[in-house]
Amino acid sequence: MTEFDRRMLEALICPVTQGRLDYDAEKQELVSRGANLAFPIRDGIPVMLVDEARDLG
Repeated sequence: MTEFDRRMLEALICPVTQGRLDYDAEKQELVSRGANLAFPIRDGIPVMLVDEARDLG
């Protein structure tokens, strides 16, 4: 598995809220608390598609 570059967080925003994202290293996800969504990171690449995001409920 390729490691996610944390510097990328400075450039990425939530596609729903346009807000900041938190990195969850254990689950390999970028979390948008405002949208209650977690976007997966696959092979070091964030998948910023709402259809691919996990609902945090």
